[in-house]
Amino acid sequence: MADRNDIAIIGAGPAGLIAAEILATAGHRVAIHDRMPSPARKFLMAGRGGLNLTHSEDFERFLSRYGPARAFLEPALHAFTPGDLKAWAEGLGEATFVGSSGRVFPQSFKASPLLRAWLARLTGLGVVLHARQCWTGWDADGRLTFRGADGGLLHRHADATLLALGGASWPRLGADGGWVPLLRDRGITVNDLVPANSGVEIAWSPVFAERSAGEPLKRITAAIVGTSRRGEAIVTAQGLEGGVIYALAPLIREAIAAAGHAEISLDLRPDLDETALAALLGRPLGSQSLSTYLRKAAKLAPVAIGLLREATGNALPREAGALAALIKHVPLTVTRQRGLERAISSAGGIALDELDAGYGLRKCPGVFAAGEMLDWEAPTGGYLLQACFATGVAAAKGIEAWLNAQ
Repeated sequence: MADRNDIAIIGAGPAGLIAAEILATAGHRVAIHDRMPSPARKFLMAGRGGLNLTHSEDFERFLSRYGPARAFLEPALHAFTPGDLKAWAEGLGEATFVGSSGRVFPQSFKASPLLRAWLARLTGLGVVLHARQCWTGWDADGRLTFRGADGGLLHRHADATLLALGGASWPRLGADGGWVPLLRDRGITVNDLVPANSGVEIAWSPVFAERSAGEPLKRITAAIVGTSRRGEAIVTAQGLEGGVIYALAPLIREAIAAAGHAEISLDLRPDLDETALAALLGRPLGSQSLSTYLRKAAKLAPVAIGLLREATGNALPREAGALAALIKHVPLTVTRQRGLERAISSAGGIALDELDAGYGLRKCPGVFAAGEMLDWEAPTGGYLLQACFATGVAAAKGIEAWLNAQ
């Protein structure tokens, strides 16, 4: 059994909770401080549509989803794999299953049963949760400071501290990025927090927005600057939402930053090449309306046909080849991404070179960081939660190694 140390974890999301479990299991005294009235609110929100824990795809492909941050995250993801996350959930009584898309879910398809079992386990390990305590930094003696529910200032000594305060998406659920200036004041590089996995805004005509908002675009491909992703999207009154758009978020963000807008294209029939589609559209129109013809010959849903009209100012081509080319490459101009208040996650955060291999802040000995606070991003599909868990595990092990070295 390791010597008992007082460890403070700030943030009661998945990264903070899994770190607390590991450290308490090792025999340390662990207290979690969170500014919200109850823990893991964003985790619960994610579970409303079915809690996507991780993904079952080939691990090499899985790692590639983390883009430029892969090299930094890979050791943590190897140490706590999708299989480990599934086993952990099953150890809490929540069996998992793999959906048709390869995504992994608990059998209950909810977050609340898993969270209840998890919190009960943490209580049994002696972990103490302090709610309604907002971290405000350190005092002159190096103690952590918190603003309590009554507005009073609280001081707390810790032998080691883990920061797991999340990014800045869905701020009403707890992660509002208020920690950014506290770390920048310590000379730590924190890159601006910006929306990731967010919808985009497109200047629809009022008629299309009214008729099509809420309609799904199924089995499509979206592309930007030579990169394409296949999936689904939903038309909103403001633009588009959905996994196929979220997967291109980094490239869309870069294009908007460079040019003030982003040009994307949608392939409404990715299962057919342009030649095969043109052959289908070469049949006589007859007495049918063009919309009826497109619905029958090209198997397009009404929302897809409306999108073709929207993209061309209702001047659809009649020649089969031109019509097929349009269906395969519907041009759309994105004016902006939706804000952090509606983004699923955020990009930016603590620059990865500010951390050592144990997730300790080089400029703040004894202080560690994990989860969405760090500057990495990934698409939806289980990759976000997996990395939050894995970095929480890695930081907990980093804390143990640092304490042992002391």
